[in-house]
Order: sequence, then structure tokens, then C-alpha cells
Amino acid sequence: MDLVTPGLGLIFWSVLTFLFLLFILRKFAWKPILDAVSEREEGIKNALHSAEIAKRDMQNLRSDNEKLLAEARSEREAMMKEARDIKEKMISDAKAEAQVAGQKMIEQAKAAIESEKNAAMNELKIQVSTLSLEIAEKLLKEELSNKETQTKLVEKMLGDVKLN
Repeated sequence: MDLVTPGLGLIFWSVLTFLFLLFILRKFAWKPILDAVSEREEGIKNALHSAEIAKRDMQNLRSDNEKLLAEARSEREAMMKEARDIKEKMISDAKAEAQVAGQKMIEQAKAAIESEKNAAMNELKIQVSTLSLEIAEKLLKEELSNKETQTKLVEKMLGDVKLN
């Protein structure tokens, strides 16, 4: 029966060894282990707190970035609208200037045509009057060469003249 049940001495020495080991562990190892666990727990808490702060900061940065992007978009749209307005104004101004220049050119062309027409009419009048004089001169020479015709012409002219 000794084999199956442990003896009282063995139990005593086992308990004594266990208590001694427990005392030594508590004296030298338990406090550093608990301190290490506490430090680890504190480090994890600090890391979680820092992560929360970083997460809030990232959300704030994200919202700030979105605001900046929205402002940049609105500024870009305003600049694009202003550029379109300037372009349209430049086009309309250019059209107006071209129309004014075209009108001036048309008026100048009309004036040049009128001037040329007047010059041509004057030239034509001069030629017609010169031609008429030449014809009249030839007719008169022919009529005045004959004495009888000359006398009839003088009498006719005298008859046409009215005396007051």
C-alpha cells in the first residue's frame, strides 16, 4: 500500500518546497512580472488612446481637405466663368470693331465710287461740250461759207431777238 498512497513525509516536503518556491517567486519574480504586465497594459492603453487621437485628427484633416477641395473647385469654376465671360466680351468687341471697320470701308468705297462717278460725268460733259462745239463750228463754217445761207441765218437771228 505504500506505493499507491503517498507518505506523510513526501506530502510535507512537497508542500514545504512549494511554499518555498512560491515565496521565492513572489519575492523575486512576481513583482517584476506584474510590473511588466502593468507596463504592457499601460502601453497598450496609451497606444489605443494615441490611435483614437490620430483617428480624430485624420477625420479632421479629411474634412479640412474636402473643404479645401470644395473651395478650390468653386474658385476654379468662378475663374472658368470669368474666362468665358472675357472670351465672349472679346469676341463681341472684335465683331463690333470688324463691323465698324467694314462700315467705314463700305462708306469709303461708296465715296470713292461717287467721286469716280462725278469725275467721269465731268469728263463726259467736257467731251460732249467739246464735241458739240466742234460740230457747231463745222456746221457754222459750212453754212457761213455760202453768202445766201449766211444772210438767211442773220435775218433769222434778228427775227428771234425781241426788242424791248
